[in-house]
Amino acid sequence: MFSLKQDKPTKVIFFGDSITQAGVNPGGYITKMKEMLEKQGIKDKYQLIGAGIGGNKVYDLYLRMEDDVLSQKPDVVVIYVGVNDVWHKASYGTGTDADKFGNFYTALIKKMQSQGIKVICCTPAAIGERTDNSNQQDGDLNHYSNIIRTISAKFDCPLIDLRKEFIGYNLKNNPTNKESGILTTDRVHLNEIGNQFVADLMMKAVVK
Repeated sequence: MFSLKQDKPTKVIFFGDSITQAGVNPGGYITKMKEMLEKQGIKDKYQLIGAGIGGNKVYDLYLRMEDDVLSQKPDVVVIYVGVNDVWHKASYGTGTDADKFGNFYTALIKKMQSQGIKVICCTPAAIGERTDNSNQQDGDLNHYSNIIRTISAKFDCPLIDLRKEFIGYNLKNNPTNKESGILTTDRVHLNEIGNQFVADLMMKAVVK
């Protein structure tokens, strides 16, 4: 029987927090990816969907996975979470312990892979852009990024190592050791250059 599956665009859901919620806005990284697909003449081959909610942590993603991801039957899901799990520990005392973070992250991947979804993992990029390890949460961010790196390797998920890439970019482009304004507006959320930087990295992983 002839299948129409090959004629459908590849449905990609970006699953995350406020960084992804803003990604669908004008100038956001998801919007920029759509513009890049259009320029390359392949916009009909991909359907990019943002599923970001401000303040979300990994267990929030787990709780809304059914409604916001699985029900849409995506081909690919990009998980971009971790900043609030770390940040809120210091700012509100409501973050996510490292072992719980790993367990929920693993559960997300297992559930999606069981439904034939390709999962792409991202490390959390930054909470502060200083390059001398003096941002308050650098230690935790590095630790949680390592958890994601380990899990992505275990489950054979492609990894977009935003943490590594952001540090590398700042080492080259932040000579005065500013805490924001290089790739972020406020140490966390992406500015125009940051959105393009993330869009470029995401495109390499998503578009095959």
